[in-house]
Amino acid sequence: MIAGLLSVTRRDLLLARRRRIEALLPLGFFVIAAGLFPIGVGPEPQTLRQIGPGVVWVCALLAAMLSVTQMFASDHQDGSLEQMLLAAPPLVAIVHGKVLAHWLTSGVPLVVASPLIGLLFDMNGGAIATLALTLLLGTPILSLLGAVGAALTLGLRSGAALVFLLVLPLTVPALIFGTGAVGAVDAGLSAQAHLSLLGALLIMTLLLAPVAAAAALRISLD
Repeated sequence: MIAGLLSVTRRDLLLARRRRIEALLPLGFFVIAAGLFPIGVGPEPQTLRQIGPGVVWVCALLAAMLSVTQMFASDHQDGSLEQMLLAAPPLVAIVHGKVLAHWLTSGVPLVVASPLIGLLFDMNGGAIATLALTLLLGTPILSLLGAVGAALTLGLRSGAALVFLLVLPLTVPALIFGTGAVGAVDAGLSAQAHLSLLGALLIMTLLLAPVAAAAALRISLD
């Protein structure tokens, strides 16, 4: 199972390397969308610090959703997905590998860029570090939930719009815990509770989402 997971991950990373413009699109959207808010809202530091965590998290969520619809679509179009179903690795391992590759190409760049965005919103060092930590815990949740939505809408003509409608409500808890942790640090409080809940949500999603995505893929391909 681990060998199959790593094989799928390596394959998807190689494909992303060959399509660098498409792979960098979520990062570009994240930086541009979040960077426009200080210009539109104004340079008031207190206002920027107040809205910063929510803006960064919403932009990260939308950026992750930009590429999640292609997690299975391209393989489905060229017939590779059917070949993967016939291969030795379990389908759950294939889903894990694709989710890992999506997170490495879409989620990790958002985490790396988040300190720069935090500076634009005049956050202090503790808040920026907490923001990066919450995104490190939260972006895998977005990829996992996105995999379920992408599998459920595989082959549908309006699949991209349906993924947004299906996945966005499920990401609300991660959004609340992520922004709450940064807000607590900015107020001088402990973020332990919010981070613990975000970690528990990651574990639960990691256990359930790949199984649900694998079942949805089998239904979509039948």
